[in-house]
Amino acid sequence: MVTRFDSSGAHDDCCAAGHSASSTKASVSAALAADASFVSEEIEVRVLGPVVVLEGYVAIRSDREKAVRVAEAIVGLGKVQDRMLCRNIVQ
Repeated sequence: MVTRFDSSGAHDDCCAAGHSASSTKASVSAALAADASFVSEEIEVRVLGPVVVLEGYVAIRSDREKAVRVAEAIVGLGKVQDRMLCRNIVQ
């Protein structure tokens, strides 16, 4: 089960509601690890204000899209920045 935080306000507002950047990071990291449809071991999750940043490497381009969708399920649409690189250039 993936817990979705209320993303209607600013991150500071959400923090006042009982969670922190570290719990957001942990939730996104756990959700990525739990998704068996792609390998997420080389994805690092960072929280910069209201935005979750995904950095690191994935095997193929579709894995990038899956990782972003997983993170957006936690923090909301448009609140995830993709800085991941694909190891396999030829798709």
